Amino acid sequence: MTDSATPTGDERPDDAEQQRLALEKKRERYVWYYLGYFLFGIHVVAFVMIFAVRHAK
Repeated sequence: MTDSATPTGDERPDDAEQQRLALEKKRERYVWYYLGYFLFGIHVVAFVMIFAVRHAK
């Protein structure tokens, strides 16, 4: 009673796996963005501190 147009049991896990991989790739991209912003922020704070120490009386 199965129709060739309906997805079989073999196709569903593959589709779920593709969705899981896409979500994992998206999350990994966000991790790299957060790491980049964090490192950029640390450098900004370091430059401000260096400026403050060099211009202190």
